[in-house]
Order: sequence, then C-alpha cells, then structure tokens
Amino acid sequence: MIKKAEKFLKEYYGFDTFRPGQQAVIEQLLDNNNTLAIMPTGGGKSLCYQIPGLTLAGTAVVVSPLISLMKDQVDALQALGISATYINSSLQADEQQSRMNELRNGVYDFVYVAPERFEAPSFIETIKTIPLSLIAFDEAHCISQWGHDFRPSYRSVVPALQKIPNLPVVVALTATATDEVIQDIQRLIQVEDNHVINTGFARENLAFHVIKGRDKKEFVLDYINDRKKESGIIYASTRKQVDMLYSYLSSKDLSVAKYHAGLSEQVRKDSQNAFTQEENNIMIATNAFGMGIDKSNVRYVIHYALPMNIESYYQEAGRAGRDGEQSDCILLFSGQDIQLQKFLIEQSLMEEDKKTKEYKKLQAMVNYCHTHNCLQNYVLHYFNDYSMKNDCNNCGNCLHDDEREEMTREAQMVLSCVKRMNQRFGAGLTAKVLKGSKDKKVIEFGFNKLTTYGLMSHYTEKEITNFIHFLVAEAILSSGEERFPILKLTKEAEAVLKGQKQIWMFTGSVKRSVETDYKEELFEELRQLRKQIADQEKVPPYVLFSDATLKEMSRYFPKTKEDMLQIKGVGLKKYDQYGEVFIDAISEWTSQNSTEIATQKASVEQPPTMSKKDAGDGRPSHLISYQLFIDGESIDNIAISRNVTAQTVTNHLFKAFKEGEELDWSLFFNEIQESEILEAREQLEEPKLKPLKDALSDDIDYVTIRAVLVKNGFM
Repeated sequence: MIKKAEKFLKEYYGFDTFRPGQQAVIEQLLDNNNTLAIMPTGGGKSLCYQIPGLTLAGTAVVVSPLISLMKDQVDALQALGISATYINSSLQADEQQSRMNELRNGVYDFVYVAPERFEAPSFIETIKTIPLSLIAFDEAHCISQWGHDFRPSYRSVVPALQKIPNLPVVVALTATATDEVIQDIQRLIQVEDNHVINTGFARENLAFHVIKGRDKKEFVLDYINDRKKESGIIYASTRKQVDMLYSYLSSKDLSVAKYHAGLSEQVRKDSQNAFTQEENNIMIATNAFGMGIDKSNVRYVIHYALPMNIESYYQEAGRAGRDGEQSDCILLFSGQDIQLQKFLIEQSLMEEDKKTKEYKKLQAMVNYCHTHNCLQNYVLHYFNDYSMKNDCNNCGNCLHDDEREEMTREAQMVLSCVKRMNQRFGAGLTAKVLKGSKDKKVIEFGFNKLTTYGLMSHYTEKEITNFIHFLVAEAILSSGEERFPILKLTKEAEAVLKGQKQIWMFTGSVKRSVETDYKEELFEELRQLRKQIADQEKVPPYVLFSDATLKEMSRYFPKTKEDMLQIKGVGLKKYDQYGEVFIDAISEWTSQNSTEIATQKASVEQPPTMSKKDAGDGRPSHLISYQLFIDGESIDNIAISRNVTAQTVTNHLFKAFKEGEELDWSLFFNEIQESEILEAREQLEEPKLKPLKDALSDDIDYVTIRAVLVKNGFM
C-alpha cells in the first residue's frame, strides 16, 4: 500500500520523497493504528491524512476548527482533481442538504466539517451509512483542555465517535503540544505510545529575532519598505493597536488589510480573502486571525507586542515560511508589554490555579525576550524538544556571535544586591537600589544604606532592569512562578559570585542578510501569471503553485514537460492543468532576458540591548577602549587596565570601526594575509569562522581573520 501512497505523492503533489515523519504516520494509518502526529507548521501535516484518504476506500472526514481553513483545503484538493467539499454554517440550508445527499451517495473522497457538526443527529446518521477511510482532527491541540486554544466543542466530538459502528482509523495532527496536551489527546482518541510520531518543532527556514530599543512604528515601516512585494502578518495585542497600525501604514500607501473580532463577519471575510488572494500583502490582526490559514508564502510575521505564552507565539510565528523558503519571525519587545499581559490574565475569568499557570507561561515568554542563547533552541527546549543538536545559526542571537562583552562584574553587583535585599523583591526595586535612586520605597526599606546602593549609577534604570531580565533568562536568577516575580539566586549564581563562571552579553547590532539565487524579475512575472489564473478560477494563488515552486522555475528555467516535472511541487495533475502556460511564459521571458543570476540581499537590523560602561565615564565602553588604543596603548594593556579580556578589547575596536572610526589595519594583518583569507573565504560554501580557520595556515589566528572580515564588510 505504501507504493500506492508514493505514487499519489508524485502524481498529485509533485514530490519524489516524503518529508520527515510523513511516511511513518501514513504507514500507521494504512495499518489501521490510531495515530497522533506532532509536526512543525509547514511540515506537511495535511499530506499525512490526505494521502491515506486517497489510498483507503471510503470518505475521509476531516474535523477542522475554522471555516476559512476548510475552504482553502478544499480549494487545494479540487485544484488537484480530488473530489472534496466542506459542510459548515457558512452554507445556506439547501446547499448543506445538497452536499449531505452527495455525501450519502459516496461522491466525496474528503469532507471537511466543524466540530459542531457532530452534534447534529442527521450528520451522525449519514456517516453511519457510508464507508469511511479515516477521521482526522486537524489543529488537534484544540481538543485538549491543556491546549492554549482549547475549544469545548472540539472535545465533544469524541463521545459522538462512539456512536459510529463503522468507526475507521483516527488521526490527530498538531504543530504545538506540550507533554500534558500530548497525553490528553492520546487518552481521548486512544493512541498508544508507540503510535505517537513527533518529528520535533524545529523550523530551519525561520529566522527568529527579538528587537528592543527601537521605535516600533519606525521599525515596521522600514522593514516593510525593504520588501514591499512580500506577504506578511503583523500581530498586535489589542483591537485599538490593530486600528492604529492599519491607519498608519495605509497613510504610507502600503497594501494593508486588518482583522479583529470587533469587525463584522463580512468585513473579516473580505479582509481575509484580500490577503489570501494577494490583493493586500500585509495583514494586521489580533490573534483572532490565522489558525488554519493555508497561505504558504508568508515571508514574515511581526509581533508588535509580547504574546501571552510561547505556545501562542510559536504557532503564530510559524505561519511564516510554510513553503520552506527563508522567512523572518520578529518580536518587538518593550517592558510595558508585560504589564498589559498581566492585566489581561488578571481580568480573565480563569480559576486562580489556572492564572498561576498563565503567569508561569508569561514569565517563560519574557525570558525568551532576554535570553542570549539560540532563540529557536529556547522554544524547542520549552516543549521538551532536544532534537536540534546545534544552535540554528539563523536567529538574531546566533548571528550576534562575535559581538560580546564580559559582564561578570556587573552580574556580581546584581546578585550581591538581590542577596542583601533578602531575595524578597522584584527587578524594578532592585534596579532602583543599584542605580542609587531616592525613590520612596528604597528609603522606606533602608536600602539606601546597603553597600550595593548606587553601585551601577553609571547605567540607566532601564538598562539595569534589562540586565536583570537577562540574568533571569540565563537562569542565574529566578523570578519564581507568581504573578509578582520575586528575584532569587539560583545554583548558577554561586559560581558567578565566586568568579568561577563568566557572564557574556551581546552588545553589538545584528544585520541578517538573505541572498536570492533565482531570477527575481521572472519570479515576479510568474507570480502575476499565477494571480491571473487564480482569479479566473476563484482560488487563492498558492493553490496553483507555491512561491517555492515558482522560485525553482525562476532558477532552472524548465523548457519541456520532463523539465517541469523535475520541479518540486509540480506533479502530473498540476502539469496537466497549468504546466504548458507556465512553460510558455518562461520561454518567452528567457528569449528576451539574460538568465545570469545576480545575488540580491535584504537585511534585518537588530540594535544592541546594552553597552558596557565604566563608572565615572558616560561614554560607551567600546569608545573608551578605542581612544586608549589610538593613544598608543596595546590591546593587552587596555585589557589589564580595564579589567576585561583581550578579546573584548578587540571587539571594541572593530565595533568602533563599524561606527565610522578609523583603524590602522597594518597592526592586525599584512596584504598577503588579507589576500589569503579573502581567497579562502571565496572557496567556502558557508563562509563561517571555523571552516575558514581550518582552511588557512596555522599562523593565521581568529583575530587576524576577524580583522580582515570586518575591514572588508563581511562582519
């Protein structure tokens, strides 16, 4: 049977092999084993039930939480020549009845329904009388009371299933599930441990960034202006925020739509259609938008404010790059966001123990914003997923690699202060004490008499608070699990206080560049062609071909049917419908244009969180080191006099150069070394430091390599 499944994979979907986990899920379903599949968004979950649905006899019933998802999925199946429909409240009564009759007559391979449909006796009676291939629960975390998007109507489907004598194999699929949620789903649909397929949550094509210290509106405008033709989603916390951003970006002549629960159902529907049909490139929305949106070419997701928990954030951010292409997930963070989320938790109708859990989840979200470890790994570890052995080398933190300063002394000051305050207060008051504030509470508690009072007066209160959050995120401090976080020292803190563990912090800015290796002009022409055909057929453009497929066409310029069938995402069914018209467009374009590909770059800039400062000197630390170097001091002497490492001093000098200061590069390398390093870099597929060092002679050290790269604009 798996051979038949592989044939369908190529014929309908245009792929030669299954993605990780897909074949295991499909084989289990074909062997009649109830299965739970946990795969990242964009990991190809829908194929896991669509291919068995085609392979097995009967109709597949897909339980889906959103009407919009049903329509998109049905459009995509129908575009492949597969008989599919949906039955939900968006249909008139006579249309519902007509589709029910066709369902009884075995017309459909797939029928998509909302969970509420199982409360209708007529529906249950109908599916009792027809052969069923499988029942699939899409977005299955909605079924669990522990899921971040729990829907009671979804859970009520389970007892209804017991009324079906011809109950087929059942599969549940989700992209976000904690251990609690996984166990709950297993129990509800009777999945044995060895039938849980968990491929991990990693998304290698997504670059995660946390942006602090930037004007949010200014950042969003700059970012979008760099990529006006790309699709993106901007999530805001409140309707008011959505309306404000919509007005602001509309006034800048940008192609925007908006979506929130305060808009009428028709306006929301029109707005969503405009986005999926690519009439508008940018959707500004609350979290009411997005679950089940099948738009594969979303190139970025920006969170304008802090989400309430990691589960929601990863699911929303995961709507970027479902086609596997490089995409950005950007969180714009400010301390005020925390207060808003605390207010929302406090105003909710949750029981107290549930509120305590939500505060714990919120703290994990805050820690994400302050950690300097790999952002993707941070999220994976939150879900107890340790499948990614190395850091992602793609997120803002990983790309910060060489812009670090040692902050051990500052960390010792903070830890000593927390200890002297008897580990009974939060970050705000601790920062005031370290700053030397004359705040009423500081005086009231007598903290102005502590030896740590005013120890960090050369930093701003905000900088100290951010540094404390960083220490919490790095597990040097703990903030507890209550709604009012109390700072406590962890086991790691002792090693820092004794000088046995160093604390390093990123201080530079990040520019992430994405290179394109396809003809952008041809890609744009193919997008326009796709849009014209999609409008004629009244389906979303990505139903025809994904952006990833169009990019492959713009990379390899297929001229024949055989060439086209080698393109990922082009199967026989798609070729028969659209192949020739796309080949004609490609042939016409290549006859008039050069096929030589010029690399293009787009970047995300991330400013520093904090710069090290010397007491009594208001200048940033790197400029103090630079001035000493210009005055003739050696790097080693500067390191000794400033109580930092030589590497930190070198970082300071390179940072000053990037800000426009001059450096005498002959002090770091000669012309022969520079040529050797640049030539070796050209030969590497991935020009990272370690492989570059390995390719060079032993007498060239890392400082020399970095100096050459900084001078030539590669770092």
